[in-house]
Amino acid sequence: MTRFSTIDYVIFLVYFVIVAGYGYWIYRRKTKSDSATKDFFLAEGSLTWWAIGASLIASNISAEQFIGMSGNGFTVGMAVAAYEWFAAIALIIVAVWFIPMYHKNGIFTMPQFLKIRYNETTALIMAIFWLFLYILVNLTSILFLGSMAINNFAGGENFEIIMTVLCVFAIIITLGGMKVIGFTDVIQVLVLLIGGLATTYVALTLVSDHFGLGSDILAGFKAMMQDSPKHFEMIADKPGPDASQEEINKYLMLPGIAMYFAGQWIVNLNYWGCNQYITQRALGADLKTARTGILFAAFLKLLMPIVVMLPGIAAYVLYKNGALQQEMAPGGEFHADNAYSAILSFLPDGMKGLSLAALTAAIVASLAGKANSIATIFTLDIYKKYLNKDASETKMVWVGKIAIVASMLLALLLTWDDVLGIGGAGGFTFIQKYTGYVSPGVLAMFLLGMFWKRTTGTAAIAGLLSGFMLSVFFNEFAPAVFGPETWLYTAFQNANGKYEIPFLICMGWAFVFAVLLMIVLSLAGPKINPKAFVIDSKMFKVEPSVLILIVIILLVVGALYVKFW
Repeated sequence: MTRFSTIDYVIFLVYFVIVAGYGYWIYRRKTKSDSATKDFFLAEGSLTWWAIGASLIASNISAEQFIGMSGNGFTVGMAVAAYEWFAAIALIIVAVWFIPMYHKNGIFTMPQFLKIRYNETTALIMAIFWLFLYILVNLTSILFLGSMAINNFAGGENFEIIMTVLCVFAIIITLGGMKVIGFTDVIQVLVLLIGGLATTYVALTLVSDHFGLGSDILAGFKAMMQDSPKHFEMIADKPGPDASQEEINKYLMLPGIAMYFAGQWIVNLNYWGCNQYITQRALGADLKTARTGILFAAFLKLLMPIVVMLPGIAAYVLYKNGALQQEMAPGGEFHADNAYSAILSFLPDGMKGLSLAALTAAIVASLAGKANSIATIFTLDIYKKYLNKDASETKMVWVGKIAIVASMLLALLLTWDDVLGIGGAGGFTFIQKYTGYVSPGVLAMFLLGMFWKRTTGTAAIAGLLSGFMLSVFFNEFAPAVFGPETWLYTAFQNANGKYEIPFLICMGWAFVFAVLLMIVLSLAGPKINPKAFVIDSKMFKVEPSVLILIVIILLVVGALYVKFW
């Protein structure tokens, strides 16, 4: 059981007071504007580039990264970093091509984009879908994984109490509006980076001490690479007839070079470019500020594997060599997602409080950002349009606050007994897989809507629905219908004996077929589409300072892949 000292409690209390106090100060400064929906939902364009970038990372790096990605680091190793490094490239694409399209057309919510570009029906379908996705998949998984990690870290049996406290803390932050979220996220990012790096430092010294190399982080890193070289390969080999179940599980999660032509692009472009939860931070700022903030987030993404993945690999090396046996199976039940909390239990006094603050910061920031996006979509795209068209600004802000509380309470109820079965699989993979059921259709709808004038509303709905149905088919039924191997895919037996296609491959094929269907239906429609966006090449012009940042990011990503290919 992890015991907290007085200094740990003091550090965590200081974190809580600073975040809550700073948020309240920002809120009081804007009290007179509290009735403005643009201020509450979009921060009225007042977020700076560093606040936008920090808020993007704080909202993105949550329990699914700290806990789920560390668990994946334990299971498959360095290959999981592809999500983070490809995210940096995806953020460049979003900054250069997506954000100008949104700004040029006055877009503030993703359903609004669909209404302007396609029709009301498409916008309503997606608004309802996003609300369900954010609550049933994102809020619940963040709350469950975060509470599990803190509970394991504390060594107690207070799971429900921890969930409730996290939920209440997030509600308090979220009720202040996007500006409070954005600027408090700067503190949250600093805390999670400092605390996360401290945990990585301890993880590497634990490895070096275990191998008798002293407390040397570089020696610990080298020892990890020598002891488990397969965990430092970016590409998983396709399993052969004699492959172990461990090798098969790794490939099912990260299917080698194939994932770079399929799911990785879909996951990242959909998440960073077509996601209200993310783009909301940049939609209220001017174009240059938004672009700079997004690229700042791309820089921070390059650091994330160090913070969230290396502790998982360190836990694997230690567990493999006879350590962390009890810590990886608290209560006698082993789970790879226990890797991060297993490392945390070895932190010295003071650093435990800092790491607990970092973990809490990541969880609360993500919950707050998600809840604000839920409120934004519900209020602006459903309540205002269909339930009360004459609602005042003040009324809409209050409706948004009610939506925040209601969504958090619903997520709490669903998470209480793990109704959705999040604990049955790796948390990070749970989110990627089930979000991936809809990502192919959504991305196809957005990409063709932005950059191909002939795309019609009928094609958009068909692409969305076919992308979803194809994702379900490939993930759940294809091996049983067509057999374990075809020219489209190769399925492998998972740990339960069921044939399964890697979900990133499923996403790729669902996207391809959805795009083809949309093209065919659009070609059958009118040649001139009055709802098509006017594309002006000037809107994609990149400032020299921004171009320099892009080149640096691409060089760093290239160097990392050369090192670990």
